[in-house]
Amino acid sequence: MTDPAAPSRLAPTFARMKRWPLGRWLFARVVCWRAPYFATIAPRFLVLKPDRCEVEISDRRRLHNHLGTVHAIALCNLAELAGGMMMEAGTPRGMRWIPRGMAVEYLKKAAGTMHAVATPLAAIETREAGYEVPMDVEIRDPADAPVFRARIAMWVSPRRAERAGAP
Repeated sequence: MTDPAAPSRLAPTFARMKRWPLGRWLFARVVCWRAPYFATIAPRFLVLKPDRCEVEISDRRRLHNHLGTVHAIALCNLAELAGGMMMEAGTPRGMRWIPRGMAVEYLKKAAGTMHAVATPLAAIETREAGYEVPMDVEIRDPADAPVFRARIAMWVSPRRAERAGAP
């Protein structure tokens, strides 16, 4: 039986895969297979740790709005992906998480490769009852200027006990 307080295996898996040829690409493909909507932004994972996730997306026409810049919803998707993967890497196996809300700020037009960094504002730990973990995600442009900020409220709660008699 798995220790419910044990850390997720996601960060060590990413650390191992990024050393392979095409490992980062394969990791992103697996993530997008599990959550297909994120494939629309074609993410590239740079860092994945229990307390930090960095993801990039290229400036592609399919992500543009009518102004020719990266669409606001593509930025929201990038923020949710970075925050969610950081939560998945940092949440103990006996706990689960789900985004509860997101407040965003569009700081300037987004053009070029977008670089997102997600960091938690509270510890992610095993508890008896559910609790909220706020996190910040900042997205920067190629000039390292912030173009977007998000505050995501993640709800963390214990996993339900396995059903009696379930295989």
